[in-house]
Amino acid sequence: MPKIVSQANPFMMVLAKSSLEVAVALCLFFPTAATTAEQLVDNPPTAMIQRRETTAERIGVLPQAQLIPSTEGEAFWAATIDYVDAKILNPRTGAQDKVHLRAYRGAGVDPDYPFVAPTISLSPGETFRITLDNHLPADDPSCEHQHDTMNQPHCFNSTNLHAHGLWVSPTGNSDNVLLRINPDVNFQYEYNIPADHPAGTYWYHPHLHGSTALQVSSGMAGALIIRGTRTPDVGHTGDIDTLLRYENGKEFQERIVLLQQIPYACYDESGRIKTDPPIEDTGLWVCDQGDTGKIERYDAPVGADGIPLGPDQFGPGTWKASGRYTTINGRTIPTFTGATAGRIERWRLIHAGVRDSVSLGFQKTRPAVVAWATSAAYTASTPEERTAYVDRVCDGTNIAQHAVAEDGHTRERLVEQTKSTLHPGYREDLLVVFPAPGTYCIVDGDLPASETVSQQLKSRQILGFVEVGKGPGTGGLTATAYIHQELRSAAERFMPADIAQKVIADLDAGLLLSAFAPHKPIDPQELTGKQTLSFKIDTSASPPKFQIGSLDGNGGGVDLRPYDPMRIDRVLPLGGVEEWRIKSLSAGHPFHIHVNPFQIVAIMEDDKDVSGFETDNASPYARLKGVWKDTLFISGTNRTFILRTRYQRYIGDFVLHCHILDHEDQGMMQNVRIALPDGQGGVISNPH
Repeated sequence: MPKIVSQANPFMMVLAKSSLEVAVALCLFFPTAATTAEQLVDNPPTAMIQRRETTAERIGVLPQAQLIPSTEGEAFWAATIDYVDAKILNPRTGAQDKVHLRAYRGAGVDPDYPFVAPTISLSPGETFRITLDNHLPADDPSCEHQHDTMNQPHCFNSTNLHAHGLWVSPTGNSDNVLLRINPDVNFQYEYNIPADHPAGTYWYHPHLHGSTALQVSSGMAGALIIRGTRTPDVGHTGDIDTLLRYENGKEFQERIVLLQQIPYACYDESGRIKTDPPIEDTGLWVCDQGDTGKIERYDAPVGADGIPLGPDQFGPGTWKASGRYTTINGRTIPTFTGATAGRIERWRLIHAGVRDSVSLGFQKTRPAVVAWATSAAYTASTPEERTAYVDRVCDGTNIAQHAVAEDGHTRERLVEQTKSTLHPGYREDLLVVFPAPGTYCIVDGDLPASETVSQQLKSRQILGFVEVGKGPGTGGLTATAYIHQELRSAAERFMPADIAQKVIADLDAGLLLSAFAPHKPIDPQELTGKQTLSFKIDTSASPPKFQIGSLDGNGGGVDLRPYDPMRIDRVLPLGGVEEWRIKSLSAGHPFHIHVNPFQIVAIMEDDKDVSGFETDNASPYARLKGVWKDTLFISGTNRTFILRTRYQRYIGDFVLHCHILDHEDQGMMQNVRIALPDGQGGVISNPH
């Protein structure tokens, strides 16, 4: 078999005549896995939340911030937003690149990996107060013409906060993304988590129109977990957390996986992104010795001739062109440890990136190559090298994984699959059981261009590894049969007597989870109205216009407009139940709406519903029928997405938008208002 040598690094041999040749050759130039202990990864750090009455000094709230003391049922955390100097492992050179990026600083942040915010864990019924203090420089040139260029990225040093997926008020000092926290300002948010809030996986990040993509891409994102202790009873669903337990009562081992894409770049004297080969748009991004990587713009600077100087830092194709890697919990190609063969784990996946889709699966490594696998992966930089590396190291077969929740919402049934496809904003909770000891690859698999937010063909690459120790295994059972057995046993042990048999019967009937699904399906008879929505990029305009509108009777777009902060695009009735029909008229866009989640009713592709559970259904949208989500990739001009939602509890103004966040920053967003009914079949559109 011929050798394939990296053009970027002549010592990087991805394939060789034998496993021994590869191991010997690579050990001459790369450290062994044993010397990469800094790449061992655990869950993100935990925010050091105070849950007792205390003083401003003791909880770190700034003296100038108004202090509301903590009492039982209340929790505090404080974060400073500032530039942070740190290092990120360069996937091409194996070196640690210096970077200067915006980040959260606060109790619990890991100073060695500051570009992943700590995990915030809360309980239903708690009031959470988070104080943000903006220490970014007040001298912000990107703010100079903000009013004239509302839908051009701007005000990179102003910020705010969004608790993505939480079912809380969107107004006042709650989850209000229409607020703006300028430099030298601190503000305390208050999230009143309702007592009936679903337990699940959520996340938090900045959401100020104009700077969202730049700040999230800098690493300003963290997991937000609502943890539940409610067992189901007759007439009430419970939290899936109470079922996912080992026989000793301990909860399944949890892996929180925050996926981020940080497109830092180093610039030459003209402001052009440095590439290798140099001065070529097709070159991969590089940082020379002494350089510091930054994220300070969306577009490339323009030369005297009006032509852009090299690649953009955001935009179509930029992530792939950069040669950067998706990080896990702040680390590049890390290794998880502590797994045991036959021990079920709960993997909470959070896509906190902006510009790439991820198709995550687990494959066993080939035994002869484990010793150098982690180190060698660093230098596989081009798509071809990454693909060759995966094929050389991993056995090519994804083990089974089981989807238990989408976007924080427990499914009505556990679904067996071999990969989890995540687009920006997505979350998915998996049950994973590694059948045998050894090292497993975490593979980001192939995707056709039509199934990615970048609209580019995606080739397979390594995200990381899992070291699995010896254990009881699955006793020869398939993963599905083994998980069924263990959940059945957990139901017998931990469910109330009056509900245990129902839970067991559901599991026996096809791994149903109806006792834990937090939302009732929406019956057509409940519907009180309808909405339509369309996404379009108008490329005939210069610069292109990123628009959202409605649909006409033929599935075409109408009222397509960029975002206007002074315009309310939709007024919805509190207590209403509506069906939405959504299409993309160009490219693909992850649709995200704040406050209330939606149920997927059907995804029609050329008049066929492709969201069902048929065994031969190969659609990327298979097995989503009935699922509740808050973010959904709207792709394919021949597809219509039919969703239903209830407008419950909260009134106020909020947004819906595309979760390719540079699309949002450039106008692909609408203002939405939920208003009180007027008692005459309409709503009070003006709340004042």
